[in-house]
Amino acid sequence: MLSAEATITEYPPAAEAAKFRGHMGRISRQSSVFFAGTLFSVASAYFFKIYLARVLGAEGLGIYTLGLTLIGFLGVFNALGLPQAAVRFVALYTATGKSNHLHAFMRGSTTLLITSNLLLGALLVLVGPKIAARLYHTPSLSGYLPLFAVIMLLGCLTTFFGQVLAGFKDVAKRTVITNFLGNPVVMILTIVLIAAGAGLRGYLIAQVISALVVLLLLVLSVWKIAPRRTLISNEVGSEVKGAVLSFSAAALGVAILEFLLAQADKILIGVWLNAREVGIYAVATAIVSFVPIALQSVNQIFSPMISDLHSRSEGEMLGRLFQTLTKWILALTIPLAVVIIVFAGPLMQIFGSDFESGWPILVIGALGQLINCGVGSVGYLLLMSGHQYRLVKVQAAMAAVMIAMNIALIPWLGIMGAAIAAAVTNGLSNLWYLREVRRTLGITPYNRSYLRMIIPTVVTVSAALLLRSQIMAIQPFWSAFLLALVAAYSIFLCVMLALGLNHDDRLVVSSIWAKLRGTVALAEAA
Repeated sequence: MLSAEATITEYPPAAEAAKFRGHMGRISRQSSVFFAGTLFSVASAYFFKIYLARVLGAEGLGIYTLGLTLIGFLGVFNALGLPQAAVRFVALYTATGKSNHLHAFMRGSTTLLITSNLLLGALLVLVGPKIAARLYHTPSLSGYLPLFAVIMLLGCLTTFFGQVLAGFKDVAKRTVITNFLGNPVVMILTIVLIAAGAGLRGYLIAQVISALVVLLLLVLSVWKIAPRRTLISNEVGSEVKGAVLSFSAAALGVAILEFLLAQADKILIGVWLNAREVGIYAVATAIVSFVPIALQSVNQIFSPMISDLHSRSEGEMLGRLFQTLTKWILALTIPLAVVIIVFAGPLMQIFGSDFESGWPILVIGALGQLINCGVGSVGYLLLMSGHQYRLVKVQAAMAAVMIAMNIALIPWLGIMGAAIAAAVTNGLSNLWYLREVRRTLGITPYNRSYLRMIIPTVVTVSAALLLRSQIMAIQPFWSAFLLALVAAYSIFLCVMLALGLNHDDRLVVSSIWAKLRGTVALAEAA
């Protein structure tokens, strides 16, 4: 088991050091592009929603939201676990040189996805009008259902081919296509079509056209990257089918359980409390969802790398990457979590005075996400190494625990009870995942260098508390919040760089520094 720092951080041969530096370089480049794409999407979506609210009105947005709930529910089943399978099997077949298996997987998966979405789309068009009229009391939704069915089909295919690109370890290209190209196309087309009088239908048509463009570009990108195949046999197809079906069934189970874990608390708050409390809770949890953005960014490229390294039996390299990445994920999360916790009240007040009472939800949720980030990519380690049923076992047990805790705590503590249930479930799930990773793969993210993060954390918390009293007068508050965030990151990383680097950390920093110097040199030469 790779638990002692000496096991991981003793000076390796030059070739191993170069390989480690290469892996970390690819992860840092690809995850930084994904991070930038996420920020771009969030910022642009914020202003675009303001525009939509003004031009479509509450009724138009309400119809759109109701349509999304229908395809969102069907979306739990329409992908059949194949996008998650794409990350694992594309990386696996590429690493082992099985180009025939790779093409059999992509061809079979595409056929299955188109078939399942056509069937579910037909069900949506046939049954949807009854749901719109009887359950939602919005008969006007019926006229838009065919467009929603097309959006569901194209969305499923773009997700699949996006994950295929992730399996080829090209998250950056996927991000450029989906975030930096796809989102602006939707916005521009929507503005043009709404200006022409198309209304909500114009917004939906814009999404269809944008999805077609994105899908075409993703397919072309996959075609260029994928190795050429040789003559494929039925035996190969059968072998691929068995492995993929087994994995996809588990991935589908994970998706269903994740849907339950994500929605159960809101549903139960609605049952026992009221719509106002649901709104406060939804805003707070939306902010909390940004805390693990470093983990999410790393997972995009580390997940196919797990499958690759595991298929090559490179367990030591996987362990080294796991340790180093988890430490840096935690380091990049702590300052954000500290600022959100310290400024929780004013941060919630941005959305209106009615929302300020939800500040304890931010504090509890941020603490839960620190545990999530503190164990690293444990869920993906199980999923991408072929231990997916251990993941399903943990999630099934934790879904039951979360529902039981919500039933017990919400009538007593209100939305704070739901937040406690979510944080406890999150923490227990991740600790259980960590235990399963240690048992199955024999690796752990921790070594003695983590102790050096204590001082930077204490200094950052102290600085944030001091800043709170000094910068609250700055208006608007979001500028004060950004100032606090910059200060927290600067303080934490400076202290950590001075106290918290081991050998692998220094390899990472030196590689990043070399790339920065190269970029500056090129800019000066230009």
